[in-house]
Amino acid sequence: MDCDKGFSSSYMLLKPEELTFFDLIKILFSTDIEKRKFVDSAEVKEEDFQRRWLIFISIIVQKLLRFFSKPISFFGSLTEMWLNLLSSNGGFGSLLLNTIEGKVVIPEKTSASFLSFTGNYDLRTELDRNIKHGDPRYFAELSMMASKASYENKEYLETIVNHHWEMELLGSYDFWNDYQDKATTQAFLLRDKKDDHDTIVLAFRGTEPFDADAWCSDFDLSWYEIPDVGRIHGGFMKALGLQKCLGWPKEMKQNSSRPAPLAYYALRDILKGILSQNDQTKYIVTGHSLGGALAILFPAVLAFHDEKLLLDRLQGIYTFGQPRVGDGNFGKYMENMLEQNTIPYYRFVYGSDIVPRLPYDDKALMFKHFGTCLYYNRNYEVQVVEEEPNKNYFSLRGAIPMMVNAFFELIRSFTISSTKGRDYKERWFLRGFRVTGLVLPGVPAHLIQDYVNSTRLGSANVFLSGTKKQE
Repeated sequence: MDCDKGFSSSYMLLKPEELTFFDLIKILFSTDIEKRKFVDSAEVKEEDFQRRWLIFISIIVQKLLRFFSKPISFFGSLTEMWLNLLSSNGGFGSLLLNTIEGKVVIPEKTSASFLSFTGNYDLRTELDRNIKHGDPRYFAELSMMASKASYENKEYLETIVNHHWEMELLGSYDFWNDYQDKATTQAFLLRDKKDDHDTIVLAFRGTEPFDADAWCSDFDLSWYEIPDVGRIHGGFMKALGLQKCLGWPKEMKQNSSRPAPLAYYALRDILKGILSQNDQTKYIVTGHSLGGALAILFPAVLAFHDEKLLLDRLQGIYTFGQPRVGDGNFGKYMENMLEQNTIPYYRFVYGSDIVPRLPYDDKALMFKHFGTCLYYNRNYEVQVVEEEPNKNYFSLRGAIPMMVNAFFELIRSFTISSTKGRDYKERWFLRGFRVTGLVLPGVPAHLIQDYVNSTRLGSANVFLSGTKKQE
């Protein structure tokens, strides 16, 4: 059945489930994309070879990820179990001793002490005690720690939020993706309520290293063009809750076949219910990596639906290592919307992080960043820039400087605890991964460690020019 795409003025959708080998080869040599079963496009032809090449790469990667999703997940589970087995038994030496003595501690995957692969890079659980509410860095640091926590299980979240941070965990959720036909989007809500403030934090989970479904969302270069809004990354919209064959109707059509709710609609209704109970309650939205993309698209759909209450109470958007999510027209739409509603938007980029430099900002893909970019170097010195340096990452001229920078980041991992304090000590697992930066410098730069450090060690001055909603 053909879907109604009337909500968009133009579109290009990739359907890896309908891929055939000969169709795949033909797209490289034929401009007639309407004849390709795995491409559903408003355009009949695609003359630009570079765009057809990117479609070719995107569809192959998605197909491979789907095919190998189970072994990828299995390997990831084994790796996580091994890392937690080591930490639960006090390291490799103690694990050997415990094995001999028959006292091996087996970690429980649902326990508060079990960490995800991402969480093993940075074991910090406490908020920075030197950054209190009223400090310009407060919401940035809280947002990053919430983004970090979003990768963990529910028991971990309850322990960290309720007991360590002395806040309230409102809920941890798995949301449905109509296009992947499974629950692949995660987010949680916490409440930071004291005598002088009442703030809800909505944190979207980013891409986990062994989550093939999340990687499919990242590599899905489908797009929709919404009238008066612009072109938006299809993979991210699907993860946020785009309804199959319906798009973004203001009210969600009930579908009894969905085992879980759609992220945007469920979170919108939860927030409406909370905010309607207290005129002083506000909220912020945050996320790392894919989570950052969902964090900035959430208010975009709110604006599309003219959700005045939610836009008025939105105190800020904080994204970390966020990829590009739309074209130049979408960027202009968002900048106007954010300005009209006085919503601060801070896009954090650390060093050579590859993810904010994708998808490409070029004539083939046309993706553009927008808003305030806070760019941090390896000394955690911050600059406010329109675009991060080396905006498309792959550059022969930029490769050597990035590798040299990665070398000094590796050296820094041995000295930072002496210069900045014990809270910044890096473990062998992170140091080992930093070694890969000598060849692929943009990969370890995307890790959560450096973003946590940036919010704590960076200057507070970049937040002082924020709007009244930040107060």
